Amino acid sequence: MISKINFPIDELTSMKKYPDELFYIGNLELLKKKKISIIGTRRPNSYTKEFTYKLASKFSNAGICIVSGAAMGVDALAHQGAKSNNTIAVVANGLDIHYPSINKNLIIDIEKNGLILSAYKEKEKARNYTFVHRNEIVVALSEFLIVTEADLNSGSLTSVNYALKMGKKVYTLPHRINESLGTQELVKNGLIEVIYDIDDFIYNFCGIKDASKEDEVLLFCKNSPTYESAITKYPNKIFEYELEGK
Repeated sequence: MISKINFPIDELTSMKKYPDELFYIGNLELLKKKKISIIGTRRPNSYTKEFTYKLASKFSNAGICIVSGAAMGVDALAHQGAKSNNTIAVVANGLDIHYPSINKNLIIDIEKNGLILSAYKEKEKARNYTFVHRNEIVVALSEFLIVTEADLNSGSLTSVNYALKMGKKVYTLPHRINESLGTQELVKNGLIEVIYDIDDFIYNFCGIKDASKEDEVLLFCKNSPTYESAITKYPNKIFEYELEGK
């Protein structure tokens, strides 16, 4: 059910103009958690896909809520990595519209288990300016921003500008020459920083160890058991962890 938020969200006071209205579906308790935003291109390469998912998953395991914009590509991977019960999706249209349609099932899953936010009333479709406004909300909600891949002049770079104006740190993944030129230019100019080790980054920045490091299944696997012995000891978990890339 679509409801209206009738209380101020402190993080959004960093915006140039606080939204006139905010609507939601889902669990408002997620707003009380520590949050980071992960965004990027709608057409990530395979490397970005892998590490966007890992970043979101590991941060989520460490108790951090992942915020993104429900777009195809990096946004969808960030939500998926966090799992639907620990993610906030900010959309650029009314909450009665599931856009983009390719992410309809993902959005419905977040509605049921996580939180969907919008500054727009029902029946209002996404437009250029609503995407820009959505980006500002995504950035404002979080302690810092990660842009895992972005081309020159991409929409993700408007989010970087918002973050820098709000005094928030911005991070990216290390990329090869001629890849993610938008973020590489920002790194070159000293405006954003590169994450070289995900586990160290989570621990050093948040002071929270990745919960997966304490996971008994992963600790067992660190001793290099045979696949058969791992399956015998954890018949359900091994297949699940394989699918999740753990």
